[in-house]
Amino acid sequence: MVKVWGLMAILFIVLAGNVSSYDRPGTRKNIVLHPSNDDDHMFPEQVHISLVGSDKMRISWITKDSIIPSVVYGTVSGKYESSANGTSSSYHYLKIYQSGQIHDVVIGPLKPNTVYYYKCGGPNSPQEFSFKTPPSHFPIKFAVAGDLGTTEWTKSTLEHLSKWDHDFFILPGDLSYADMFQPVWDVFGRLVQPLASKRPWMVTQGNHEVEHIPVLHDQSFTAFNHRWHMPYEESGSTSNLYYSFNVFGVHIIMLGSYTDFEPGSYQYQWLEKDLQNIDRKTTPWLMAVIHAPWYNTNEAHQGEKESVKMKESMETLLYKARVDLVFAGHVHAYERFNRVYQDKFDKCGPVYVNIGDGGNQEGLATKYQNPNPEISLFREASFGHGQLEVVNATHARWEWQRNDDDVSVQKDSVWLTSLLSDSSCKI
Repeated sequence: MVKVWGLMAILFIVLAGNVSSYDRPGTRKNIVLHPSNDDDHMFPEQVHISLVGSDKMRISWITKDSIIPSVVYGTVSGKYESSANGTSSSYHYLKIYQSGQIHDVVIGPLKPNTVYYYKCGGPNSPQEFSFKTPPSHFPIKFAVAGDLGTTEWTKSTLEHLSKWDHDFFILPGDLSYADMFQPVWDVFGRLVQPLASKRPWMVTQGNHEVEHIPVLHDQSFTAFNHRWHMPYEESGSTSNLYYSFNVFGVHIIMLGSYTDFEPGSYQYQWLEKDLQNIDRKTTPWLMAVIHAPWYNTNEAHQGEKESVKMKESMETLLYKARVDLVFAGHVHAYERFNRVYQDKFDKCGPVYVNIGDGGNQEGLATKYQNPNPEISLFREASFGHGQLEVVNATHARWEWQRNDDDVSVQKDSVWLTSLLSDSSCKI
């Protein structure tokens, strides 16, 4: 392990000169978490779950050695009436890092709004986990935070999230901040396990997931695609980098800022088809998630292709489909915009929210453009997380909780009305 860290540290220093930087005060140290049972090479760790279709759940975990990838589960603790098998994989990175065995098992069908108990690796596995399936009625509760990392700020955010009884967690990219230091992915998996093993985590990729090195490692998103398998196949996508899924009353589109998005690209064609197939009678709410924000008054990350060009390519698609909300990360601060389209207020446009403040190692982006444009309604450079409660088919409440000084304080809130319920915004 020391050899891996040392060699990758040298590589990072060489490449760091190519990374742009700006003032990011307020950092906290990174957390290092070792395996909880290092002697047992079949011990499950880094357990996390994600939704697959309307009534199934993907269970993902890692062991040191190969095992039969199986999960036993049931609605009573210690009593496992059902089981399922899945697949295992692993990957190399720069020939100096070998991942553990990454297991992926889909279980179900499952009942809504029900607690299930499960074991990874069979009934003799030493640890039992549990999760609650989403309800089949309103309200639906989403927790949202981007740009997490593995810092003490991250730990604080996760602790605050654990106190709110949400149904899903949405992460708009930049998960571990491994940045080619592959052991950090393992630390991240251990850090989020207490929360990610209990509620579905639905994620998309950010720039820190690319991990492409010319000549040395030509494949992008190696760790992300192996470790965080999302339900892209079920939504007709050919890439783990963009997909969609439904929860009761809500259709969520997870887009890829760091893969092709131009008109005619696979992602663009997939998005067109996905939007055409939405049934707004069953999903009156429509949300999208990206990493690089399309609207941003912070001085950080201005003019980047992933923001400017992707907006040029796809903004009209989302507008015409009457997307209600667009979440983004990347900028390490919080900002909420009015309903906008093509840089102006538009009552039929989405509300854009930038929430890249989950706890990254680079600190906060504290410098904003002045004067503040009228379309930007609230902005603050603090660590925090968001809470979205979709109350019914027409109304939802959004709150942003600031986590500074380890105390969660509500700083921004707004009631939202679905565009579908506005007769002047009919498609």
